[in-house]
Amino acid sequence: MRGLSGKRVIVTGGGSGIGRAVCGRFGEEGAEVAVFDLNKDGAEETVRLIAEAGGKAQAFKVDITDRTQIDTAVTEFEAGGPIDVLVNNAGWDESRLFLDTDAELWKKVIDINLYGPLNMHHAVLPGMVKNGGGRVVNIASDAGRVGSSGEAVYSACKGGIISFTKTVARELARKGVQLNAVAPGPTDTPLFAEFAQGEAGEKIAEGLKRAIPMKRLGQPSDYPGIICFLSSDDAGFITGQVISVSGGLSMHG
Repeated sequence: MRGLSGKRVIVTGGGSGIGRAVCGRFGEEGAEVAVFDLNKDGAEETVRLIAEAGGKAQAFKVDITDRTQIDTAVTEFEAGGPIDVLVNNAGWDESRLFLDTDAELWKKVIDINLYGPLNMHHAVLPGMVKNGGGRVVNIASDAGRVGSSGEAVYSACKGGIISFTKTVARELARKGVQLNAVAPGPTDTPLFAEFAQGEAGEKIAEGLKRAIPMKRLGQPSDYPGIICFLSSDDAGFITGQVISVSGGLSMHG
C-alpha cells in the first residue's frame, strides 16, 4: 500500500490476536511499529516475529487505563520521530447478561474499552496536529452498531468509540488528522475464547457462528488489510467512517 514505508505506528493490544496480525502487516509494509500491551512477553514475541520477517518494532508494557504509563511510552517512542499512525485495538469483555453484572464489572469494561482509547487519543493526537497530520484507526465492534447479547456495557463502550471517532474526525479534518473505525464481527481470538466460557457464552458463540452468512468466525488475518489501507495514502480522502468486517453478519449502508 502506498505511503506506509517508514511510517511510525503505535498498535495497542499488539501482543496477541488481531493486534499481533496488524503489527505484522505494518512491519511487512515497512513501518516501524510500537507494540503496546499489558502483556510484555506477548509484545516482545510480536516484536520477535516482525524482526524475523525483516521488519522493525519495539515492545512497550502499557496499561491503557493508566495515563502515566501511556505518556511515558509515547514520549519514549516519539523520541525516535513523530507518530504517524495510532491503532486502538486493545479491549476486554466478559460474557454476562446485563442484569447479572455489577458496577465493578462495568468499571473494568469501561476503563479498558472507552477510557483506554480516550487516553491514547489524548496522548498522541497533539503530536499529530503539531506535525501536520496523522491517521487513527479505532477497532470498534459490530456490538457497538447493532448490539450483542451478553455484552451490554461493552456494546455501549464500542458505540461510544464509533461516535467519538466521527466527532474527532470532524474536529481535526482541517489539521490533516483522519480517524476511522473498523468494526469486527465475532473473531477467533484469545479474548473471544475467554468470552465464550461457560454455558451461556458457549450458546452465544454457537449462535453467532450459525448467524454469520460466511459460516465461520473471523480470523485475526482478516483485519490487517483494511486497517493498513485506512492508514495509507490510498485512503487520503476517507475520514469519519465505520467499516464492518464481519462475514456479512451485519450489513449497513
